[in-house]
Amino acid sequence: ARPSRQSSAPVASAGVRVRRLLRSHSSQTSPAQPETTMSEDVPFFTALASGAVAGVSVDVALYPIDTIKTRMQSPQGFFKAGGFNGVYRGITAAAAGSAPGAALFFASYETGKTFFNKNISSPAGAQMAAATFAETMACLVRVPTEVVKQRMQTGVYTSMLVAVPDIIKKEGVMGLYSGFGITVMREIPFSAIQFPIYERMKLAWKNAQDAPLAPWQAAACGSIAGGFSAAVTTPLDVIKTRLMLGADAEGVKYTGTVDVVQRVIKDEGAKKMFSGIQPRVMWISIGGFVFFGAYENARKYITMATEK
Repeated sequence: ARPSRQSSAPVASAGVRVRRLLRSHSSQTSPAQPETTMSEDVPFFTALASGAVAGVSVDVALYPIDTIKTRMQSPQGFFKAGGFNGVYRGITAAAAGSAPGAALFFASYETGKTFFNKNISSPAGAQMAAATFAETMACLVRVPTEVVKQRMQTGVYTSMLVAVPDIIKKEGVMGLYSGFGITVMREIPFSAIQFPIYERMKLAWKNAQDAPLAPWQAAACGSIAGGFSAAVTTPLDVIKTRLMLGADAEGVKYTGTVDVVQRVIKDEGAKKMFSGIQPRVMWISIGGFVFFGAYENARKYITMATEK
């Protein structure tokens, strides 16, 4: 007699259960493969808003350290440029430019990273390319802010409302972009060093604990990567500061990058090319923690809000 359908059903269901158990056992006993790339895509507007929060957070919180660094690099010397007095001078210019500058950077970086990951086989190469693209875009906003801010920090102007029209009147609109080339030249190697280190540290930490990083962990990675990159690129920062200030202690204008390097080394010594390295490394290390921490936190909450 043929077996009934009812009598064959338990056998079939038992076979299904066995296969499920085998698959479950296999997934539990086989070691998890570590990730090798940071492939997470961040939506454009999430990166834009998170970057704005991060930019304002770090620039306002650590502004006095930036002022001290700028005055140490000034051709007048630290105390003639203002010393420890008025360390919040120029903060209005910084605040005005920090949100749009950082927002433009991260929106460009995350968008660029998605594009370059598809077209460049090396993850580090894709991150370098994305950072280069992002820094170039961000400098369109950042440089005018820096020009006004640094001239206020060293006492050339007392307010942004006085500085902007006076610079345009005396130097034209391009006066607001003094040092644009060297700023891009500084920011590109800075980010080309910082972001692959940042991304690689995040990936290694994530694989080590086999769980996504908390925002404070990503912030710690950003702090270490930023501090190292800041030290290496200090000479470029000195050149940028001198070009933005426009002239030496005697009022003689600088004509370009080569002119700055030659005159600084001749008149003040090669050591001057690393002036301000201590506050710069401290500022960017602490700033990196605040900046990336604020970015990762903002991104987390914006993502949660948009998914509801």
